[in-house]
Amino acid sequence: MTDRDPAPAPHDAETLRAAVDDLFPALQDDLISLVRIPSVAMDAFDPAHVEASAQAVAELLRGAGLPEVEILRSLRPDGRPGKPAVVARRPAPDGAPTVMLYAHHDVQPAGEGWDTDPFEPVQVGERLYGRGAADDKAGIVAHLGALRALAAADLMPEVGVTVFVEGEEEDGSPSFRAFLEEHRALLAADVIVVADSSNWKVGVPALTTSLRGLVDGFVEVSVLGHAVHSGMFGGPVLDALTLLSRLVATLHDDAGDVAVAGLVHAPEPAVDYDESAYRAEAAVLDGVGLAGTGSLAGRMWTRPALSVIGIDATSVAQASNTITPSARAKLSLRLAPGQDPAAAAEALEAHLLANAPFGAKVTWTTKETGKPFLAPADTAAMRAARAAFAAAWGTDPVDTGIGGSIPFIADLLEVFPDASILVTGVEDPDSRAHGANESVHLGELRKVVLAEALLLTQVADTL
Repeated sequence: MTDRDPAPAPHDAETLRAAVDDLFPALQDDLISLVRIPSVAMDAFDPAHVEASAQAVAELLRGAGLPEVEILRSLRPDGRPGKPAVVARRPAPDGAPTVMLYAHHDVQPAGEGWDTDPFEPVQVGERLYGRGAADDKAGIVAHLGALRALAAADLMPEVGVTVFVEGEEEDGSPSFRAFLEEHRALLAADVIVVADSSNWKVGVPALTTSLRGLVDGFVEVSVLGHAVHSGMFGGPVLDALTLLSRLVATLHDDAGDVAVAGLVHAPEPAVDYDESAYRAEAAVLDGVGLAGTGSLAGRMWTRPALSVIGIDATSVAQASNTITPSARAKLSLRLAPGQDPAAAAEALEAHLLANAPFGAKVTWTTKETGKPFLAPADTAAMRAARAAFAAAWGTDPVDTGIGGSIPFIADLLEVFPDASILVTGVEDPDSRAHGANESVHLGELRKVVLAEALLLTQVADTL
């Protein structure tokens, strides 16, 4: 890209805005049809739904004028076939850049607590409710809508387009790296747009410039070779669940900051999060104090966070008067940008072993790891995206972080090291992705479609 500051031509922006407005009812219908497919990729769910979802996405992309559309898969590390991904392409003219547009068509399980049927979309006001309505079938519709709008406005830029819609992101993308390696030439791009993040709030767009990494695994505490009578033997030895509780209590200091030595802290973000908004969006109960020090945004985006997300021990219903011999907890450690996951896993294990209470046997098993992401803030691609977003929303985008992880971003960077990666999205703080009553704000989705169409024209003009 050149270094000149991009700005969409006003007449092009308004022509595209009118095209998006005309097309949006049909796009909404396409989103509703996609959400009705319960495409959960996890092993416990019917794989036919993911296959049907891939077929539906492929048909939509064929209808958007992309001449090459394939449903592909690669092997997972365990040798099983991965879930179907859709790759649709319009190759670049000679000398022109290529943009990859990423989304995923699989969704989280519905879970409990919905006010409506999670796979029968319902519109209430400006929000469309349903599992996957925001995460990430709206991302597919954003790509689809941008291509349709450019064609309808006769403004299709001289740029190659590859749409890559993954089928197992919510299952940890187990075949993703193999897929990238196997189809490297097919997927190669100068700019990669990942539509799987969130905007700052309704009416204010965002570019995600940092993502925390991840280490999770199991810590097990053992004190006895087998359970023994709590009356006859209790007193000299404490049960494993008590000792596990004492061990996990060492993971945070009195202020609530992570107390594991050797973990990285990144600089404080330029923007902060309103405490009342955080409490409302996170459903914090009245009277519960917030943990940690520093800004709220820093605590969510640029500092480590450590949670106990599960415990294996005798249930209350099955409890007997015995001393529990062993107990296990699953820990989830979110990593600040700049942190090496392997080093973080070693630091966590060292802390757990060093703090074994009463000499209990402590073991740590690392399961999943993911690298954090920190985007350069002032690249030509980022400037083009900011200009497109500002034109679509009428206000400048905010650079934000995300406390969660998108581990496949690291794979994209390693396989395509020369590509500029833009992490965008259609969600907002009320979208409740992964939770009950997930929704997308339709007005924001309309703006995302316009912004992506403008971004494609910007890339063509400045790369």
